Amino acid sequence: MKYLVSFSTIGLLVVFVQQAALGQTAFPFHLPSEKPDRELSAAMERIYTDYEAPEPQNNELFSQFKYTALEGFDYSNHDGTVSRRDPSKILLHDGKYYVWYTHRKTETPPQGADKSSDTIPSTDWDLSEIWYATSTDGFTWEEQGIAIKRPEKPQVGWRSVTTTDILEWDGKFYLYYQGFMEASGKRGDDCPVAVSYADSPDGPWTPHNQIVIPNGAEGEWDQYSIHDPYPLVHNGKIYIYYKSDFGKAPDKVRMQGLATASHPLGPFTKSPLNPVITSGHETSLFPFRKGVAALVYKDGPEHNTIQYADDWVNFKIASITELMPYAAAPYVPDAFTNTQDGRGITWGLAHFIGLGAKGQYHSMLVRFDCDLSLDVHDPDMKHHRVNHKPDVYFRQGLSKRQRERIGSENAKRIQQP
Repeated sequence: MKYLVSFSTIGLLVVFVQQAALGQTAFPFHLPSEKPDRELSAAMERIYTDYEAPEPQNNELFSQFKYTALEGFDYSNHDGTVSRRDPSKILLHDGKYYVWYTHRKTETPPQGADKSSDTIPSTDWDLSEIWYATSTDGFTWEEQGIAIKRPEKPQVGWRSVTTTDILEWDGKFYLYYQGFMEASGKRGDDCPVAVSYADSPDGPWTPHNQIVIPNGAEGEWDQYSIHDPYPLVHNGKIYIYYKSDFGKAPDKVRMQGLATASHPLGPFTKSPLNPVITSGHETSLFPFRKGVAALVYKDGPEHNTIQYADDWVNFKIASITELMPYAAAPYVPDAFTNTQDGRGITWGLAHFIGLGAKGQYHSMLVRFDCDLSLDVHDPDMKHHRVNHKPDVYFRQGLSKRQRERIGSENAKRIQQP
């Protein structure tokens, strides 16, 4: 009996023999901060080559996100007739923060495309205009009113103007936005990008009355939609990142593209490498060091990631996180400075959607905070996970159809001999 050797002992011997053959001992107890000089598994290789640091708390492009309700906005007791969503990035001007957003105030909540009319919205963003608000602290906001009205039919945006973002260039201000010419849902969201400009962020805004970034040619990935225009300044040019939906329902794909120009009114040239980001529902980016970082939330194989591109085109995953802001609109101090040393972000606005009781669908603006900054070190933002209460999980419960499928499967199993 004393000569018997257990399988576990044999396994250890095999490991020791393999390590000896590789000329290395077991991996050290303390995770090295730099890549060790040894053969690594693909997973261990990845944390040293793909990420800034092997542990999230040491990664400047990793953060958790904290949320705060905003003061100063009224939502008509959440009856669905008032909605605010899709904020722009935050602009600081003369000591005040500015934000622009999609604002809907209608006689009824959204009723769907078939029931929509000139006064009844089909979707949460139908029959909307672009409003703006100001703040001195980023928590309490004072609504200033309409920035971009819906123009007269048949001009671009006569049905709805939505999803705007701001550019400051040579002392002037430009708002890019989507212009609908029919109720959303009639043919999808086919809405070109328009732009208006002003000498002050308070307006008045002059419409350019031309499509800025045209849809792609027939058969191209962005032939039907160019959404969420998001301008930044880099190398003396305007970089506008945008989203497109392509493919056939119900398997539509959402990815992000890039178009550049030497003047805010164009002409814009699309990158030959489009799409440049393979996931994400909105475009939310900020200069970081010499490159640009992107918050890639929702949709696609690389959702819930923060990505980075040294050259502003070829993005790689920098970190994986959770509870990312929906339609993130950060305060980006160096968005328009042509910087080669982007410092990152610490806060911004986003939206929560699907609020209200059944039939009272609307959205609301919220604040998020994070540590994606080279100038801030907040350990509380670098925790590796968020702990949810059980009700958060139970709200993701099985549907009636799924329970019926499981019940049918169980019944068949019981009947089997």
